[in-house]
Amino acid sequence: MTSHYVLAASDTATLHAPSIAYHALAPILIVLITACLGVLVEAFIPRKERFNLQLVVSLVGLLGALVAVGLLHNVELSTVSGAISVDGAGLFIQGSVLVLAFLSFLLMAERGVDTGSAIVAQAALVVGSHRDRELNRTSRVQTEIFPLGLFAVAGMLIFPLANNLLLMFIALEVLSLPLYLMAGMARRRRLLSQEAALKYFLLGAFASAFFLYGLALLYGYANSVDLPAILTASQGSGKPDVLLYMGMGLLLVGLLFKAGVAPFHNWTPDVYQGSPTPVTAFMASCTKIAAFGAILRVLYVGFISTDWEWRPVIWAVAITSMLVGAVFGLTQTDIKRILAYSSIAHAGFLLVGLTATSTDAISGTLFYLITYGLATVAAFGITTLVRDADGEAAHLSQWSGLARKSPLVAITMTVLLMSMAGIPLTAGFIGKFVIFKAAWHEAGPLVVIALICSAIAAFYYLRIVVMMFFAEPPENAPTVAIPSSATTIAISFSAAATVVLGIVPQPLLDLAARSAFLHK
Repeated sequence: MTSHYVLAASDTATLHAPSIAYHALAPILIVLITACLGVLVEAFIPRKERFNLQLVVSLVGLLGALVAVGLLHNVELSTVSGAISVDGAGLFIQGSVLVLAFLSFLLMAERGVDTGSAIVAQAALVVGSHRDRELNRTSRVQTEIFPLGLFAVAGMLIFPLANNLLLMFIALEVLSLPLYLMAGMARRRRLLSQEAALKYFLLGAFASAFFLYGLALLYGYANSVDLPAILTASQGSGKPDVLLYMGMGLLLVGLLFKAGVAPFHNWTPDVYQGSPTPVTAFMASCTKIAAFGAILRVLYVGFISTDWEWRPVIWAVAITSMLVGAVFGLTQTDIKRILAYSSIAHAGFLLVGLTATSTDAISGTLFYLITYGLATVAAFGITTLVRDADGEAAHLSQWSGLARKSPLVAITMTVLLMSMAGIPLTAGFIGKFVIFKAAWHEAGPLVVIALICSAIAAFYYLRIVVMMFFAEPPENAPTVAIPSSATTIAISFSAAATVVLGIVPQPLLDLAARSAFLHK
């Protein structure tokens, strides 16, 4: 009996630990370690000292991760048994996420514009209770938002590098769960914020379920959840393709939801409006970039051999997103909701580039993502400065005559809106030009539709400009708060980069072109 068990044990395959290139994972590990340090700060540091320490720890961690990304610029490899691929496109997206996360954290650090911060004093209290009102009149802040944001950033860094769908799902949840909490932590309009968080959570759970169901179907098709293995199976497995197409479709539903693409966009306007504005800036820029990085990898690595099947779907989704973002944005009267529909339209423009399946399309998409992110962070940053007695004055009518109160703020916002509209001499124009040029030969009609939608969307950008410069201010006109150095740096850097990249775009275009490859 003993010899039988010994023989059986000897026949059993030996399990080997995966080979891990830790240097290639350095940006992810630095952010995760920093997030864990933030948790320890919450546990052991007195409340009065937490805010500044959390901010410093977070910013240093993000800078360290950005330096690590820069040191990996020539690295191209797969690690963790092929589950993570480090390549040019992935590193470019990681760098973009880290830069925009750094700027968003600076917005979260603002404590001079509102009493304490845009972040609630204690999120667990009953909304409107005596204790809740009492704490919100103090400078106390729920400082857990910093480690939560860092955990979300860690998920965003893994998401576009994942060559394994199970790891991609884990990254999706790691980046999503902190955002569900952060969306409900607004200091003002608490019920609206909590409603936004609940909607985001429920719809996000549905999207995750679609992703997971698609993953299961693809495993049934390819006997693997690795994207290269799915590609190999799709090139000649002889199996019925129904599992492949159903799995791919469900997978894309989950990814397109996270990117805020119509028709999976219903959460976007409500969540953008209800969340704390610095958190909205963080979600609108970093999450969209990470999601498009994942979409890029899934389509170009796992399903490139079936592009004739998914390309019409992307056409339809892109057209829907551009039309929804452009047309429905015209009906909005809240600045944050206008920017939300703007992000939906921009998601459609980005999908136009992905239909080309070329290196020019990849480089154009990478450039567009960072320029869109910079303009978005600065625009939401400016939104935090226009205030009345109830907090942020986000209704469009309240921005009437804003240029008379603060010409600099109005001019800066105009530059950012012109970039979103794609006006020449701004980064947004260069981004649209390169992405439409890359798609022209393979998707000419789609580019024409995109140009029409850009013209429609330009109307609601110009409407804001007209209100700021040519309308009479209301009787109880809001004030323009003087921000702290943190918010000033975030807005100034983003706005300056938007102008510089519109005039001298070539260095970043060259970097995007050198990064336009995906390791399989």
